[in-house]
Amino acid sequence: MTMATLNQIEENINHLPLIERLWLLEHLARQLRENLIGQSSLEAQLVAMAFDPEIQNELREIERDFAVAEDDGLEEV
Repeated sequence: MTMATLNQIEENINHLPLIERLWLLEHLARQLRENLIGQSSLEAQLVAMAFDPEIQNELREIERDFAVAEDDGLEEV
């Protein structure tokens, strides 16, 4: 988003009545909190998956399946 767009948004917000600006601010703050909580939750789930023995076993099986391809003599450039 460009500064010009952000400035226009700010100008439009400044034309709102005070009660509507307050509502908008609270609404945006609530959305930000929900997004942060969602990200933290996702990160916690990913950490839990990384330490899950079943997932670790599955990853080892995948590594075994692709070991032949790694030994084909081709290297990444």
